[in-house]
Amino acid sequence: MPVLDAIIGPLASIIDKVIPDKAARDKAKLSLLELEGTHELRRIETQLSAIIAEAQSADPWTSRARPSFLYVMYAMLLFSLPVGLLSLFQPDAAGRIAGSMTAYLRGLPDELYALFGTGYLGYTAARQWGKIKGVEQ
Repeated sequence: MPVLDAIIGPLASIIDKVIPDKAARDKAKLSLLELEGTHELRRIETQLSAIIAEAQSADPWTSRARPSFLYVMYAMLLFSLPVGLLSLFQPDAAGRIAGSMTAYLRGLPDELYALFGTGYLGYTAARQWGKIKGVEQ
């Protein structure tokens, strides 16, 4: 199934990074491969179908929610360019800005970062699935 092929690769690489124990990692990968013939796979496909339907919604708040969140993250990363230029002329000010931003980002809960990673992975998997199905370009 193309959906399974699009999902297993990224999930296997995440498992490699998240689970340090080799035996547990292999067991998790085996469980992932066993999903192929189960009802769980159909449930995952249904969820991905819902994500694609949501992305194709005529409601701009619904269809642009995930990409908008990603654009905010990209804007935060691009903000480093002017701060880098500022550091040429006022290194103390740039250092204070960088220190403040670091303190702010470290203050955010880990769950928020996990949510971002999950959303990013889900969005890219849904886009890939849509491209495979020929629904998206």
